[in-house]
Amino acid sequence: MRADQTPEAHNKNKDDRSSPVAWRRELRRQAIARRMALSGEECAQRSQTICHHLQAHFPQLATMRVGFCWPMRNEPDLRPLLATWRVVGNESFNALLPVVVDEDAALAFRAWTPDIAMVEDRYGIPTPATGDFLLPQALLIPLVAFDAAGFRLGYGGGFFDRTLTRLQPRPLAIGVGFELNRVETIHPEAHDARLDAIVTETGAMNFI
Repeated sequence: MRADQTPEAHNKNKDDRSSPVAWRRELRRQAIARRMALSGEECAQRSQTICHHLQAHFPQLATMRVGFCWPMRNEPDLRPLLATWRVVGNESFNALLPVVVDEDAALAFRAWTPDIAMVEDRYGIPTPATGDFLLPQALLIPLVAFDAAGFRLGYGGGFFDRTLTRLQPRPLAIGVGFELNRVETIHPEAHDARLDAIVTETGAMNFI
């Protein structure tokens, strides 16, 4: 026990380490709270900077089928960039949104455009109402929390970990999030899929 710790705090830290599920639940709660504390203007400004970094560091995305997530709970909003790529990018570009087909399955993906008909899925997240399923070549994955080793903490459903494990070929996996939710480590477990890169408002980190 450190000299500056009370016995209660010391015991709490021991309990947290011995209960990974509880530790991650608390980390997730804190990270979401920090993100939700951002004003709409702050969130928009940071999202715009992330979009600039994606353009600068990953220009190949403008020629690929790119899966992304509808922004929820103050997540980075990538829709302006994807709409721009659709207009000025290569004809092979497609923006894709995930579709939950089964809670234990990999995500499926349908094409998205700003004028496409949308419905809310079982989690209340907008998704294309119809369309063929397409295989993404790259995924822009939201980060609840992340570390410098390339691991992310999501919302706990495991959807993207399963997707990265099961899709063949594996898409280029780029995490997108705000720097305020960088942590020393998420203490990755066997099921956690390492990202290929992470982009925040401060720049890009590559792990391949």
